[in-house]
Amino acid sequence: IDFSVWDYDLGGAWGGLHYYTNRPENMTVVDSVLNIIVREENYMGYNYTSARMKTKLSWKYGRFEALIDLPETTGFVPAFWLLPADNMYGWWPKSGEIDIMEHVGYDMGNIHGTVHTKSFNHLMNTQKGNSLYINNVNTKFHTYSIEWYPNQIKYFVDNIHYYTFKNKM
Repeated sequence: IDFSVWDYDLGGAWGGLHYYTNRPENMTVVDSVLNIIVREENYMGYNYTSARMKTKLSWKYGRFEALIDLPETTGFVPAFWLLPADNMYGWWPKSGEIDIMEHVGYDMGNIHGTVHTKSFNHLMNTQKGNSLYINNVNTKFHTYSIEWYPNQIKYFVDNIHYYTFKNKM
């Protein structure tokens, strides 16, 4: 891992179930593949540990993608997302979030792509997004990506376009 570009995001998870660490028990790199490992254990007052990485760089617009193999598990929500470098409009969801891939463990196979903003978020049941069913989501690597433009965000799985969020500028 190039730590001039990446860093650990440490601490308790938003949902309160698990704690993110920088321990090798929770994250390893094998054959150039980052492995994030969830462990059931009592740690820092939490029942589970895991790892979360964040970039030190910032971008506005472009193509963002990752090759990801998801676990077959319930109770966790693996995700690949973009958050603002600063919260110039306030804390979530006011400054926004782009979920490139979110997988709700109890809903095996369904991948979600969602945009959260002050106006569009699940707290108000106004979130904007779509989902795509992938038969082998937990047995094969898939490429999750977006193409972010000033007026829209296009969502893809394995280069198959399944959703477009239109930005009203």
